Amino acid sequence: MILENMVFQYMDKSDGERIRIINIDSEYKYLYYVTLELGVSMPKKEMIEKIESEINNNILIKIPEPFSQTIDEERISPIQKEKRDFQWIIVDKYWNEYKEKLVETRGRQKLLEEISIENNVTISSVKRIFTRFWQRGMNKNALLPDYMNSGGKGKSKTLSLDSKIGRSRKTNYNGETIQGINVTEDIKKIFEVSINRFYRKKDNLSLTETYNLILRKFFSEKYYEDGEIRYKVWDKSRIPSYQQFYYWFKKTENIEKDISFRISDKEFNLKYRPILSNSTIETDGPGTRFQVDATIADIYIVSSLNRNRIIGRPILYAIIDVYSRMITGIYVGLEGPSWLGAMMALDNMITDKVEFCMKYGIEITKEQWPSHYLPEIIIADRGEFEGYSVENLINNLNIKIENTSPYRGDLKGIVERSFRTTNEKIKHKAPGAIQKEYRERGDRDYRLDATLTLEEFTQIYIKMVLHHNHKIKVDYPMDKEMISDELTPTPINLWNWGIENKKGRLRLVDRDIMRLNILPKGKASVSRAGFKFKDLYYSSKKAVEEQWFINPKNRWIDIVYDPRNMNQIYIPREDGKDYEVCYLLEKSRQYKDCLFEEIVFQQELKKELMELELNQQVQLNIDLDKEIEEIVKKAKEVKMGTIIDTTTKSKKIKGIKGNRRFEKEFNRFEEAFEIGKKEKKKE
Repeated sequence: MILENMVFQYMDKSDGERIRIINIDSEYKYLYYVTLELGVSMPKKEMIEKIESEINNNILIKIPEPFSQTIDEERISPIQKEKRDFQWIIVDKYWNEYKEKLVETRGRQKLLEEISIENNVTISSVKRIFTRFWQRGMNKNALLPDYMNSGGKGKSKTLSLDSKIGRSRKTNYNGETIQGINVTEDIKKIFEVSINRFYRKKDNLSLTETYNLILRKFFSEKYYEDGEIRYKVWDKSRIPSYQQFYYWFKKTENIEKDISFRISDKEFNLKYRPILSNSTIETDGPGTRFQVDATIADIYIVSSLNRNRIIGRPILYAIIDVYSRMITGIYVGLEGPSWLGAMMALDNMITDKVEFCMKYGIEITKEQWPSHYLPEIIIADRGEFEGYSVENLINNLNIKIENTSPYRGDLKGIVERSFRTTNEKIKHKAPGAIQKEYRERGDRDYRLDATLTLEEFTQIYIKMVLHHNHKIKVDYPMDKEMISDELTPTPINLWNWGIENKKGRLRLVDRDIMRLNILPKGKASVSRAGFKFKDLYYSSKKAVEEQWFINPKNRWIDIVYDPRNMNQIYIPREDGKDYEVCYLLEKSRQYKDCLFEEIVFQQELKKELMELELNQQVQLNIDLDKEIEEIVKKAKEVKMGTIIDTTTKSKKIKGIKGNRRFEKEFNRFEEAFEIGKKEKKKE
């Protein structure tokens, strides 16, 4: 309930405007208030309903009496008493008799003029007298010059600000104990509103800074000095201590709100949300859900074409079966994180792993890595699986795609944990690995130690995957049936047990059909030189037989390609069930068996070398032009020094053939070889 003499402060105004309620009508419909910050403030009228709405919405909050101070009558000087008593006579008479006229705008000016004449003071002085009375608590001592008033009429609170409870404040240097104030409901409200307004913001203010803002906004006086706003904090006996504020904050702390508002909801969900479930509960056997994710490996690698050239850090892709924790597909390359990299991992997911490992010189049995299936659901990031060919997976292969929220790696916690383990192992074993995030002056640059090529690093990662698939998962939530069957919780055992005892959702798919749906697409130009794609040239049996290169029907054709093997590209057939294989031509054989990334790297290097050479060519061209000009200049000088020829122009033109025949005979004589004759040395 709003009562007379209550003081409120606006939270939605930068200057923190404070108001005091000086009158409420008898029907409790309207109230009148004055602003405390103005030098002269006349009453304003407002509906109580509006003020209550602002209070309920924390736009307007009740604050402690700003002019509360105990004044000893004996310490007041005679001059101050005289001024106070004179002004009190005016206020006491007219405020009690003419309150309705003073608070209303209409008729107020005429009444102030009458008061001015009757008491022989100026109108501006009358306004200042009533302003001081209204602003400082509406009692007699409010009129004292340079004194703050105690006020506080009609305050409704559980605890009193005058009678301090709880632990006493420390004594000051005079040995006096500073009592301080109680944390009343009004003070708690100030704390609550201030935490929401100052602390729970992206500015990330500390609690100390928030406390200082509370003091400045609610427990200080504003004044001007040299044209600038200054704040003077009240005496310690009238303000809550930092310890009180900190105790209240900890008692009512809301970690979810603090992190969500100060940082983001994503940060809370990622690092602080309660973990009351696990991913395995959402599956009913192998193949129900696969998690796919990518990370940048903590190692630098070199080019297979030139080991002196460092090509950066590789991208690791891994696909893991949620139920068994077995890694079902991988990709190591320089592409990504993107759909292109994810596509390579998906292709590997359905690949026979014995055949795959053999390409890297690693012999395994089918039992060591038995996964070559499609799942029911793939959980992935939006970045890799939004757009491009993901519709083909959904519509043609009946795979559901579940995209996680941005920056929510915890939703793919199993594969994320696998990456952390991989990078830790790399850090201690492989040259060129990142040893620490920031190097100090004098530290050796670990990038210079890079030794492994992309293929060699892939071999290492395959070995780590095989180890992972046979490693015991201590924290795996095992079923009672698993324990009864004395199952050791390794990914391989869980996979095999799940296939035998659970439903699962594993499905087989023809690899060629899968590739047509996931391989990256491109366009190749058609010319007499063949199909040109990424500056590589290809041909095909059908194209030669049907004379595509002699009489091309289209200048461009749609193709799909495998970035891991650019020896071939593929032209999909119209029925979508097959494709035409295009083979690499001899003119591009230097790129045979190269990865797409290495080809791009080599082409970029070639362009850089060409650009560097072109800069040198410019200088050579300039020098050549200069030399030609010199020779021409000398020839002109010789010509000008010869005997003047009076032959006509037409005779000169007609004599070209004869002149040429004579010059030819002369040159033959000069250029003739004489066997056995030695050339004379020029001195």
